[in-house]
Amino acid sequence: MSTLLLRFAAPLQAWGVSSKFDRRDTERAPSKSAVIGMISAALGICRDDVKIERLSKSLSFGTRIDHEGILLRDYHTAKSIKSAYVTHRYYLSDAVFLVGLEGEDNLLLEIERALQAPYYPLYLGRRSCPPEGRLVIGIRHGVTLAESFVAEPKLPAYKRYEKSDETPLRVLLEVASNMPNTYLQKDQPLSFMQQNRMYGFRRVQESLVNPCSAATKMKPGLQTDHDPLAELEDASCT
Repeated sequence: MSTLLLRFAAPLQAWGVSSKFDRRDTERAPSKSAVIGMISAALGICRDDVKIERLSKSLSFGTRIDHEGILLRDYHTAKSIKSAYVTHRYYLSDAVFLVGLEGEDNLLLEIERALQAPYYPLYLGRRSCPPEGRLVIGIRHGVTLAESFVAEPKLPAYKRYEKSDETPLRVLLEVASNMPNTYLQKDQPLSFMQQNRMYGFRRVQESLVNPCSAATKMKPGLQTDHDPLAELEDASCT
């Protein structure tokens, strides 16, 4: 088994699990149903295709919350035949997530290629939330989800939120049903058909990790030939 790592970052994201009617909530981290939907769009899989359920069951899913983001409520109006009304739509602003998918190498390679050249447009939860910047980080061969969330350096935040923070990061990991300290979440996609959307339960374990810093990835004593002050030393004074 290997792990495909993705970077989810955008001005706005929305990860609804139980949203209904005029109130569209968002979870504080990506849902598996939304991520499988995005992968299906990249692969060109239609909503009524049975491949969606097989894809969902073939992949273990996890998220590391590198930057929580800010919860926003959008003032949004809609109009029906009889009247206009206000809907409550919630988003995460400037959040950054490290998302992992664990599975067979061939399947992960197919998904990686599809996400880099998607069949349908990709978005982070809602059509109004396209991903920003680099989406695919890469496949970590022979590395589990849990191991990759520890080994991978923390993703940078948006500039206005940058700060030196050594606080452990929250990890949400899909685990087997017999694991302790877990809870159930109903976002295991079984069908995306408009007339009959179906979701099953999966078991999630929440924990804290201290990921490796980018500095620890460098070999001790590593030097380069580049001298940033060379130009200043060579300049003659007048």
